[in-house]
Amino acid sequence: MISAIREAGPRALLLEFETLDQVLTCHQQLRRDPLPGQVEAVAAARTILLRFTARPALREARTRLPSLELGEFSTADSRHVELEVIYDGEDLQELASHLHMSVEALIDWHSSTSWTGAFGGFAPGFTYCVPVPAPGESAQRTSGEDSGAAGPGPAGPFDVPRRSSPRTTVPAGAVAMAGEFSAIYPRVSPGGWQLIGHTPATMWDLSREAHGESPALVRPGDSVRYKPVSARAVTTDSTARGAPSNPQDPQNPQNLQGPQDAATEDSHGRGGLALTVLDPGLQTLIQDLGRSGLSDLGVSRAGVADEVAAREVNRLLGNPPQAAVLEALHGGLSLHAEATVVLAVAGAQAPLTITAPEGSSRRAPLRTPFALAAGETLSLGAPERGLRSVIGLRGGIAATPVLGSVSADTMSGLGPAPLAAGDRLHTAGVATGAVAEPGSDRSAAESPTLELPTALRFTYGPRADWFSPEEAARLAAQPWAVSQSSNRIGIRLEVPEPETPAPNSPRPLRRIKEGELPSEGVVRGSLQMPPAGTPVLFLNDHPVTGGYPVIGVVIDEDLPRAAQLAPGDQVTLVPVDPDMLTPLPQTTATPDAEKKPSS
Repeated sequence: MISAIREAGPRALLLEFETLDQVLTCHQQLRRDPLPGQVEAVAAARTILLRFTARPALREARTRLPSLELGEFSTADSRHVELEVIYDGEDLQELASHLHMSVEALIDWHSSTSWTGAFGGFAPGFTYCVPVPAPGESAQRTSGEDSGAAGPGPAGPFDVPRRSSPRTTVPAGAVAMAGEFSAIYPRVSPGGWQLIGHTPATMWDLSREAHGESPALVRPGDSVRYKPVSARAVTTDSTARGAPSNPQDPQNPQNLQGPQDAATEDSHGRGGLALTVLDPGLQTLIQDLGRSGLSDLGVSRAGVADEVAAREVNRLLGNPPQAAVLEALHGGLSLHAEATVVLAVAGAQAPLTITAPEGSSRRAPLRTPFALAAGETLSLGAPERGLRSVIGLRGGIAATPVLGSVSADTMSGLGPAPLAAGDRLHTAGVATGAVAEPGSDRSAAESPTLELPTALRFTYGPRADWFSPEEAARLAAQPWAVSQSSNRIGIRLEVPEPETPAPNSPRPLRRIKEGELPSEGVVRGSLQMPPAGTPVLFLNDHPVTGGYPVIGVVIDEDLPRAAQLAPGDQVTLVPVDPDMLTPLPQTTATPDAEKKPSS
């Protein structure tokens, strides 16, 4: 059933299947009976991404998977979800014309068809639904790009094209189609699907957890029906049968992010008032070590980008490793002490200035605990090296957990909002040890031996075969520059301008495979290659699925260094052996990214 197994970094496998039904069956089994060391299983159109705790668990899984015996897909845990839809989408008329049918016929097909939640992705609460074949139709589904069907029926589902130019803003509740799938956008976001209507249903609601429900209204495995209504005929929010009703507004950001006052007086588990934000700088976020194992819900890991710096400041302050910290982008942060507190700062090499109430000032050290007396102000200057400063408070920073973490996720909107002037920070009271001396662990931005350009180690795959061996080798042979269009979602790399143009000057990579890749799970550190041929390095807030080929994966150990890259910095990518993490011999050939399971 598994047609191929590819490695997606040292700790993840990408399993390939011929049909979506095979994906759903295998995914259900791996969720119910996970392999040793399996952290999560992310289903997509034709693949399952398995992530493991460590390399030995991955190697064991490779020996087990070829002989994995699968049963039948079970609907025992499935629910029925009915969604009221007002069919007034901007693309409804044009899509009906493209499919050679009337608007009424398209609405009738969409609303009379039974759908199944297949997998999550893109954003929390965004569930890809596929049509259930009617009696007598083929049970196997074909991918949108492989299906030549012009309409529903025995030949298969519609093949709905994506928009040639994605919208920058799609409203919350928009009902959309693309390929063989139908889905609902749970929040305002960009998107390239065809919009055919909207629903008042709240697709993602964190309060459902209190009732033992998933925050997602539609989960993988659920059966779904779309009920056409007029705007005046909307009665209540659509709900899953047996689930609590939810009268909340789907456009209310509170419903997506949880409490917005995570950094203020209503903070979860707060202690004494410690700090007031005078100036948040470009962006200051509350972060911990992130969320894990929730990719099936469309929730990425998030968490502090420079984990080495976060662990160091918490160690220095006697806090547990997972205590919440502040992550400040390129300095500019100014904090006023409401009580005497102990702080530590690591990460970017930014100057720290303490200003007393009467106006005198002094410098504070990096990577060393220091006291900030009541009434004093700490200001972070622009970094001399690096991008992100991590600020720890003895006792931790109090904030409201969302799905087990207080991390702010800039992609999905989960967690506390970015800090603003006037926000007040309380201690969480989690200090368990004594204040410590500086250690040997250094953030990438603080390393005195840091070479320029920055070297990032990576392993090839899972889609290195979309490029010739020569082009894949070029990924490592030439330098790259960090683009201005970089953030916590990903670092966009571009070709640096050569001082003197030459025949072998750096250039974008060229594919040997054309067309679209069905969306599939991606891990943090993935080097995704859009058609332009310049890589995007996914960081902590990346989408859990992507539709461009991933040529390689930067190893976890080097991601804190990547998090400190500033626009304009140059990068070299160093291919390494996934077992030993030692550099591969210089060659134009890349390792075999695809392994067929033994029969």
